[in-house]
Amino acid sequence: MSGKTERRLAELGIVLPEAAAPAANYVPFVITGDLVFVSGQIPMRDGKFVYTGRLGDDLSLEDGQQAARLVGLNIIAQVKAACDGDLDRVRRCVKLGGFVNCTSDFHQHPQVINGASDLMVEVFGDAGRHARFALGSNALPFNVAVEIDAIFEIA
Repeated sequence: MSGKTERRLAELGIVLPEAAAPAANYVPFVITGDLVFVSGQIPMRDGKFVYTGRLGDDLSLEDGQQAARLVGLNIIAQVKAACDGDLDRVRRCVKLGGFVNCTSDFHQHPQVINGASDLMVEVFGDAGRHARFALGSNALPFNVAVEIDAIFEIA
């Protein structure tokens, strides 16, 4: 489809990845009413884990922000799949929930998750502004730097 949102992605030079299959016994998204609940996404590209390690140890704040941006792209890919390929059905990004794999003395979780939050606003404009949480964790699956889930309202 070549709607408004797809044109915006092209303007930004963004090519969305294919929506990833789940890694365990769950579905990548659930639609109920006009909401899409996207399961936690991780920084994967072409089926490979990117940005593994812990912030404050192996990875910098900038690495974490790039990891979160990549996760944001994977979230949008799942939303696109949920919308049968039509991202113009997105009315709003309602909420992001972000987990940061980090050392106990790393306290910049919000700045890391901004990598995904900023992307939502870049792509969806005001409809990309959302509620959010950002938490630190001592470990995440596959030792990835970031995991984020999302809720979107769709038409």
